[in-house]
Amino acid sequence: MSLRSSIPLVTTLALVLAVTGCSRAPAPEDTTAPRVAGEHIVFPAHSPQQAALTLVPVEPRAAVAYRLNARLVWNEDATVRIYSPVTGRVQSVVVTLGETVTKNAALAKIDSPDLGQAQADFHKAEADLRLAEHALARARSLFEHGAIAGKDLEAAEDGYANAQSEQQRSAARLTLYGTSAAGNVDGLFVLHAPLGGVVVEKNLNVGQEVRSDQMLANMPQLSAPLFVVSDPGRLSIVLDATEHDLAVLRPSLTFQIRTAAFPGRTFPGRVEWISDALDPATRRLTVRGAVDNADRLLKAEMFVTVEFEAAAGPGLAVPANAVIMKGDRHFVFVEDQPGSYARREIVVGAEQNGRIVVLRGLDAGQRVVTDGSVLLEAIQANNGS
Repeated sequence: MSLRSSIPLVTTLALVLAVTGCSRAPAPEDTTAPRVAGEHIVFPAHSPQQAALTLVPVEPRAAVAYRLNARLVWNEDATVRIYSPVTGRVQSVVVTLGETVTKNAALAKIDSPDLGQAQADFHKAEADLRLAEHALARARSLFEHGAIAGKDLEAAEDGYANAQSEQQRSAARLTLYGTSAAGNVDGLFVLHAPLGGVVVEKNLNVGQEVRSDQMLANMPQLSAPLFVVSDPGRLSIVLDATEHDLAVLRPSLTFQIRTAAFPGRTFPGRVEWISDALDPATRRLTVRGAVDNADRLLKAEMFVTVEFEAAAGPGLAVPANAVIMKGDRHFVFVEDQPGSYARREIVVGAEQNGRIVVLRGLDAGQRVVTDGSVLLEAIQANNGS
């Protein structure tokens, strides 16, 4: 064979080898991939992806542990804020801050021109009444002997009635000041404690001017009470609640109080009153409770935490990481048989402590996917579901 005739044969062999070398064997079928059929995902028995899935049973709702922030305040039933009903200058302060006082105990003495004028008016009214009484007795005697006309007796009776009214008015004014009608005109007003307790606040000193309209003043330093007397053994608590907590809050609900000042220790309390309206500015709900503070460890204006358990309501509960949200719809993946998972739409309620209430769509005892639910949703999405 000549060299010229061998060239086409070599070229043909090269082309065959090139075509054979460029062709590849078909890839083997992946036998571990899940199969998607509508809302169902089925894994082969030996699929390693199942190891990434965690399943938990659907359970009835259990009692839920609630935690709310709160603030301790004085108990209004055992607290009185004391202002002066007279205008004057403080002559002396009888009590000290933190002192225990009884009901009607003297707190301070005030030199008051207002009280002096009221005392003088009363004594003058007393003298006028005695004079009018004598004049009436004399007029009656003269009238009986025909010495005066009937109109003169009527004038004497009218004068006595006016004097009597003035005496009663001046006595009532002294009563408003809490002062006895007896005594001299000294203008010395004694400020008393309407309730027994501890002097927890004192805002006056000797020589200070006080006013009868102090509680109506607009300046904080003027509107502050002269004294605050309270019982530190009976505190109130104001819970930081919202309308979402209304379902679990009720009067007489008992709770435990925790504070950073006493770690590991709790103090008992109970709800006494729930407001009928929300604050229009903050949208907060006012909830007040009572705290037994007999050992006086807790202090007013402390920030504390309130803990209590709410009774279980209707519905079931699943972990929050089992629920997948798409728009305004919620889904979970339920194991309908080993290796097979169905996506199911549910109706949810509130979330508390990492668990979501399921109102419809599940039955107790079913098992739902928690860890790995995102993986199943991605498989569904890749399949166009």
